[in-house]
Amino acid sequence: MLDTTPRGALVTGASRGIGRATAVALATAGHRVAIHYGHHREDAEQTLALLPGEGHVVVGGNLADPSAARGVVDEAVRELLTLDVLVNNAAVAPQTANRHRIGEVGWDAWVETWNSMIRTNLLGAVNVTWAFADHLIGRGAPGSIVNVGSRGAYRGEPDHPAYGASKAALHAFGQSIAVALAPHQIAVTSVAPGFVATERQMEKLTGSEGDAVRAQSPFGRVGSAEEIAAAVVYLASPGAAWSSGAVLDLNGASYLR
Repeated sequence: MLDTTPRGALVTGASRGIGRATAVALATAGHRVAIHYGHHREDAEQTLALLPGEGHVVVGGNLADPSAARGVVDEAVRELLTLDVLVNNAAVAPQTANRHRIGEVGWDAWVETWNSMIRTNLLGAVNVTWAFADHLIGRGAPGSIVNVGSRGAYRGEPDHPAYGASKAALHAFGQSIAVALAPHQIAVTSVAPGFVATERQMEKLTGSEGDAVRAQSPFGRVGSAEEIAAAVVYLASPGAAWSSGAVLDLNGASYLR
């Protein structure tokens, strides 16, 4: 008999931006979604209100804490009963407040920023992935993992080197576990977005740097969160399993490699 149970999906960092758009897109595609937030439950509740369908939940936890990262997966499984898709989206994003260009930032800020970004952007995803894979392997079920990386992993992030390094490591981690998890029928892919018009970036896009940022792409614009989400939904689908190990550039031809 055909199993018609909706697939369960956990999207980390789903309270705003790409994570919110991905949660909406997965719900629209028929998934039951666990919306993860790190610090702002009210934003996650706003995401929840946007999701079509029923059975969606909100789960909280600071992914920089390994125990909390594992607990997020455990809570999502308890609430949804099963998970089939993981989107590792949560990250400490580049902002003016955490700019740390070498030669211009002091020692304490340098160390603090690197620790913060690596703990969340890389190790948070690593630990959530372990718990998610453990759940799937225990069930003997196939599944999909999509990591949200960055163009900065290849283009470089001189003002935010910890961000670029964390995303490069996330891509490499995804390719390593794509090989390790393939025998369990778990596909692992990554997307590498360029500049995306999220809430956090509106100040830059509407300010003096906006035209230069848009000019990075020959399309003369930046990407939308919905465009990134559409690619994530495809890569998370069973039909995309043969893409396992791939890193998909989503940058409007602003950086070619």
